[in-house]
Amino acid sequence: MSPDTSYPEGSALKGQIVNRHRRGSAWQLAFQVSTIIGIIALIALLYNITNQAFGLVAIQNKVEPSSLVLAREEERLLSAANTVTSEDDNELVAGIASDATAIGFFGYAYYQQNSDQLKLLTVDGIAPTAENVANETYPLVRPLYLYTTADVLAQNQAANVFLNYYLTHVNEEIADVGYFAAADAQLSAARTAWITASGLDLQPGQWAAINPEGISGQLSVVGSSTLFPVNERIAGRLAAAGFAATVNLESVGSTAGLRAFCEEGTADIAAASRSITSAEFEACRENGRLPIEIQIGTDALAIVTSPENSFTTNVTPQELRTLFDTATTWADANEAWPASPVARYIPGADSGTLDFFAATVFPIDLADLPKDTLVELLAANISVGLGRRLEREQRFYDDRLVFDDPDLFAEACASDEPAAGCTMPARDQENVYELLLQEVVAPDVVSAWSLMDSLFARDEVETFVATEYPNAELTFRSWLTLDFITSPQSSTPEFAGVRTAIMGSLWVVAITVLVSFPIGVGAAIYLEEYASASFINRTIQTNINNLAGVPSIIYGMLGLAIFVRTLEPLTSGALFGIGDGTTANGRTILSAGLTLGLLILPVIIIAAQEAIRAVPQSLRQAGMALGATKWQTIWAHVLPSALPGILTGTILAISRAIGETAPLVVVGASTLIFVDPDGPFAKFTTLPIQIYQWTARPQAEFRNIAAAAILVLLVLLLSLNASAILLRNRYARRA
Repeated sequence: MSPDTSYPEGSALKGQIVNRHRRGSAWQLAFQVSTIIGIIALIALLYNITNQAFGLVAIQNKVEPSSLVLAREEERLLSAANTVTSEDDNELVAGIASDATAIGFFGYAYYQQNSDQLKLLTVDGIAPTAENVANETYPLVRPLYLYTTADVLAQNQAANVFLNYYLTHVNEEIADVGYFAAADAQLSAARTAWITASGLDLQPGQWAAINPEGISGQLSVVGSSTLFPVNERIAGRLAAAGFAATVNLESVGSTAGLRAFCEEGTADIAAASRSITSAEFEACRENGRLPIEIQIGTDALAIVTSPENSFTTNVTPQELRTLFDTATTWADANEAWPASPVARYIPGADSGTLDFFAATVFPIDLADLPKDTLVELLAANISVGLGRRLEREQRFYDDRLVFDDPDLFAEACASDEPAAGCTMPARDQENVYELLLQEVVAPDVVSAWSLMDSLFARDEVETFVATEYPNAELTFRSWLTLDFITSPQSSTPEFAGVRTAIMGSLWVVAITVLVSFPIGVGAAIYLEEYASASFINRTIQTNINNLAGVPSIIYGMLGLAIFVRTLEPLTSGALFGIGDGTTANGRTILSAGLTLGLLILPVIIIAAQEAIRAVPQSLRQAGMALGATKWQTIWAHVLPSALPGILTGTILAISRAIGETAPLVVVGASTLIFVDPDGPFAKFTTLPIQIYQWTARPQAEFRNIAAAAILVLLVLLLSLNASAILLRNRYARRA
């Protein structure tokens, strides 16, 4: 009898053990390396997503909120009863001097020139003295500016020399005119701006005064009536020094001057008693002009009355607001004052003085305006068509319409598909404010930076923004916010959210689980406990194993053919008469859920089979030995023991379903939808579809919100998986 060689001995056994250890160590090393690679890949993924979801952004508004408020306040001032307006400050002086009930305001120089005809009021007990202006304790202090461009200075020698002479001698004239000289630092900054624009190579702090004698040509200085006296003084001194160029001075107001400079291009230099607005700056840029701001002095707004006014020498900011807004008599502002009518004398609509006064005396934020005012601003700045669409989505008032025709609105409400605004309550103040931000202010993210660049290259980012987008606000932004989660989709990335996509994902997953889990577990029970080893059952088992590896797009085509087209009456809801009329083509949540149910069904069946197969056969035999039927044994003993494994496979299958995109695209998921799904027969989108759509958009900020949506998807996936794992562990403990 030959010896049995199945069991090695001695050195052969030792060699076999060594080889097994070596192979085990190799596989262990391969597993560890694979795990490390997986962890590194996950970290890289999370790093990339987080890097895009947070960071600095440069936001530039189409319309500044402050300008909307300012326009509204100026309109109130200009339209107030018993108000006289003029762009000529001399007319205002004459009117106030001759009217005992008058009050008005203008630049301090005009008061000084006419101090014998006017009475100057203090504001909160503070007079506009040089000391109070320098330390800015007087509340109505404003800088005075000239604006030009490097191109103007390069192409127009007369304008260049005029500005050089201006900055050389302005402090010799401005105090005599009645304004306050710029501080040394302000004048140095203005001269540096001129040197840079002129392209001169001078040492820091060095100044080159140009001799104006014999310089010819012409230039135009247009704008502020406040600066007009200073401009006249400088032009006169230049002429006396031999300056042969023609200087055209126009006093039309700061706004009109900047319009001529930026939009019309007819002014070489704009004079302004306020800083240029972002809208004016952008108008300059659009016309190829990059404004250079030069501060040449400071002014204090003078609040004046007639000398015949004997009852007041001081006003508070609140009294100023009342006097120039709602008051009809002086007593309306202060009970100690007489009940005589109040007459208001103010600069015109194009005046920078009016802009400064309204912005300083009426400091109101757009968000604080009442609902009626916000609706008025919205109506004044959007088209009637857009307003009608917004009103049909949700009315502004319960008792009246703002944009829509009452008969047309009533007809729309009586139709088979009434507008949402027919039944929804009216918008509140916060809702109207958000509409105003979206449709009128329209903040635009002109540039965005990653988290790493924001943290480690902040200086370079700030320099870039200051050069390319000087009117933009640089701020750190988290694209993943509560508003992002609770807001619906929008074509504007700044206002886009994922609420609709989250609800769509939850609806689809719920239907997927309700369909696939019972069918999958039932199929696994049949195949493991009841099916015989026949050819048909082996064929079914083989096909299930093969279907688990079929590409998901194939399931999408199957869903399109069966659920969207063949079963259209069922999946659209038309069979039950509950469809919304717009989804009668079957491209609904129900079709998507059934398609994904088919997709994960093989995975659930295979996982459930493995879990059931792992239950010891002795458990079945014991149950039936005690008199239980086969089904009672399966229900009471096999399934509870197998349930943790079944739920594990189900969790993996659901995780796959949540992240699927291809089959949903084929079935008909929407890529841009603003209405939340309200049932299984509604149109829908899901988070993966939304992410796919955003990453395909060319604007960089869509990639930022796509990264934020990925984080939301990961949190949603982990939350659902955690819930399923807790459920699995609970049943495992029971078993």
